[in-house]
Amino acid sequence: MIEVIDLHKSFNSAEVLKGINLEVEQGEIVALIGRSGYGKSVLLKHIVGLLRADKGKVFIDGEDMGRSRGRSLERLRKKFGFLFQGGALFDSLNVFDNIAFPLREKTRMNKDKIRERVLFELEQVDLSGVENKFPAELSGGMKKRVALARCLVMDPEIMLFDEPTTGLDPITAHAINQLIHDTHQRLQFTGIIITHDINQMLSIVQKVALLNEGTIEICAAPDEIRVSKNLLIRQFINGVIGGPINYLEKGKGNA
Repeated sequence: MIEVIDLHKSFNSAEVLKGINLEVEQGEIVALIGRSGYGKSVLLKHIVGLLRADKGKVFIDGEDMGRSRGRSLERLRKKFGFLFQGGALFDSLNVFDNIAFPLREKTRMNKDKIRERVLFELEQVDLSGVENKFPAELSGGMKKRVALARCLVMDPEIMLFDEPTTGLDPITAHAINQLIHDTHQRLQFTGIIITHDINQMLSIVQKVALLNEGTIEICAAPDEIRVSKNLLIRQFINGVIGGPINYLEKGKGNA
């Protein structure tokens, strides 16, 4: 479904991706882990076609995303749902109109069908009855659920999640992760989740990929990750400063 081959990307003189290779089979969810600010979101933007690689290829269902233009690119992008880190809801629209937005823009669905579909997706994310509220009236967890409903309303084959639990308390974060799991069980989409909730993700995903220094250091099943003696993996799972990665060197402690 998704195949990334020898992907390179630099911004000015900074090389961010240095030969990424990653394969996600149809129906799999892969957790993408690694240091903040070191290329995970950049990789997702290449996969969905928002950025062009300096070198390398991204294939979606065997089609080269980098070579696609115009209608061909739009057709490929319709396969995707992208849950942004902050939700990216429109502040001036209520919940109903936020979720209905892609249906109005991308389909010829009539008003009654749109209403039926929006209310159905709200029910699926346990938010029935909030359709008239505005984003400012919602909690962080509710905003993430609305954003997920907006993605799912277009029946995506592929879901990309950019740190879906950032800024949430542990209980709400667990609920969002469980919702992603339940939604995947229901729809069987192919997915990539950028996450720092590694221990929770091990029960949700089929593979874990560690991005380090611009390449995929390891990509393995959760059972292999749990018993891995790879020092980088152990450092991420245990959440400690001491290890192969020195987070405090060169003033990068906040990276």
